[in-house]
Amino acid sequence: MNSKPMRTRDARVAPVRGKLEQRLADEARFFGAWLDSPKSMGAVSPSGRFLARAMARCVDPASDGLIVELGPGTGPVTEALAARGVAPERLVLVEYDGAFCKLLERRFPQAQVIRGDAYRLRDTLSAFGGRKISAVVSSLPLLTRPDADRIALLDDAFALMGPEGAFIQFTYGLVSPMPLKFNLRATQAYRGAVSNPVWLNLPPARVWRYTRADATATQVIAHLRPRHDKPAPFEAFRRKQVEPALALLRKIADGPRDGRR
Repeated sequence: MNSKPMRTRDARVAPVRGKLEQRLADEARFFGAWLDSPKSMGAVSPSGRFLARAMARCVDPASDGLIVELGPGTGPVTEALAARGVAPERLVLVEYDGAFCKLLERRFPQAQVIRGDAYRLRDTLSAFGGRKISAVVSSLPLLTRPDADRIALLDDAFALMGPEGAFIQFTYGLVSPMPLKFNLRATQAYRGAVSNPVWLNLPPARVWRYTRADATATQVIAHLRPRHDKPAPFEAFRRKQVEPALALLRKIADGPRDGRR
C-alpha cells in the first residue's frame, strides 16, 4: 500500500541528492585546482548559482553571435547561460585547465570548448575569425594580474566583438576590476555598470558589465547601475584634496583679521 508514495518520494529526492553530490564533487575539483595554482584560480570554489544567474542576466539571449566564456571552470555560469536561453551551440568556453576542459566537454557537448590562454584572446580564438561575438563573460581572477594585462584583455575582447559587444565580469572587490580610472585612454573608450551585491553568494560579489563608450545601442539591464569614471582623475583629486588644502593655507597666511590670536 505504501510502495507508491515511497517511489514518488524517492523520485523527488534523487535529483536533489544528485545535484548535491555533483556540487560537492565540483567543490573538491575546484579546491584541488586552487591548491595547484592559486593565482590562476583566484577562488577556492566555483561561482554560486545566484552569482551565476546574475552574470547570465547581463547577456541578451536573443543577440546575434557567439557568447565567449572565459574561465568557466566546472560550468556554473555556463549552466546559467543555457537556462537563460542561450543556445548551447553559441557558447565558446575558453578554459586553461585540461581537466576542467574534459569535464566541460562531457557536461556541455554542444558547446565548443577551447583549451587556451584568455590573456592571449586573439590567438586563442583565431579559429573563429570572422564570426560575430556578441558578449564575453569572464570569471577570471583579474585582480591577480597587472593593470596593463587587464586593459589589454578588454581591448582584445572588444576588437573581436565590435562596438556593440559587452564584457561581463564578477568581482569580490568594491571597485571596478577593470582599472579604467587609472588609464585615461580606457576611461574614454569604455564605460561600466555594476550590480548590487549578490549577498547569497559566499563571499558576496558584484557583477560588472563593460561596453564601448561610443556604442550606439546599449542594452538596459535592470539590476545594473552605471558608473562613470572621470576622464581626468587628477581633476577630482585637485578639487577634493588640493583646493581645500590651498584654501586652508591662504586662511592661515592671511592671519586673524580682528586682532585676536
